[in-house]
Amino acid sequence: MTTSNKHPGAPWRNFYGRIKGKGLRPAQERYLDEDLEPLSPGPVGWDVNPERHPLDLKATFGDVPVWLEIGFGGGEHLVHQAKSNPGVGIIGCEPFINGVAMLLGKIRDAGVSNIRVWPGDARDLMDVLPESGIAKAFLLYPDPWPKKKHHRRRFVTDEHLEPLHRALAPGAEFRVATDIPDYVRQTLIEVPKAGFTWTAESPADWREPWRDWLSTRYEQKALREGRVPHYLTFRRD
Repeated sequence: MTTSNKHPGAPWRNFYGRIKGKGLRPAQERYLDEDLEPLSPGPVGWDVNPERHPLDLKATFGDVPVWLEIGFGGGEHLVHQAKSNPGVGIIGCEPFINGVAMLLGKIRDAGVSNIRVWPGDARDLMDVLPESGIAKAFLLYPDPWPKKKHHRRRFVTDEHLEPLHRALAPGAEFRVATDIPDYVRQTLIEVPKAGFTWTAESPADWREPWRDWLSTRYEQKALREGRVPHYLTFRRD
């Protein structure tokens, strides 16, 4: 069973956040043992040294568009998109192994075959994604890191946005959902600086969810606690 967010060949990086939470159920342990390696975006024995083993998305998915979900939580949105879009391949990235186990169970239940799973740091994954290889990316309810001194840990910083821009194809869509007003503020400042255009033309464009949206458990918690979701759509220049 894989419980580390460190992949062979990856450079050393500070990592903030949990890798594992409460004990896994026996079924979840089995999902990790049986399903995680076959659902890797790279072949058996593959590591994340980009000079030796860049990801071959065409070999993994065939000649179809490839999407990326960064931090898929429990995986419900990821599986929803895979079922609704069988003609695309989707890579889900999540360092929290409990969430990975939950996703693997959902993949079994849904019977989808167009998902690959990266159980680790998104930065390591983006190191080996081919330039302009991703057609759409999702960042949904990322860790807000609410303390000001921790804002540099948020995804919407140069450390993450520059490699994401490189990995996305020109014109690719980048969706961000959050219920934290200050995260909205930072996103609207930093994402355009990284080479993206905010596509909103009216308030409805950030107040109303996307037409193909599936509300996640994180969003439901935010709504119960009286927080307001924001749905931000950017286009990679």
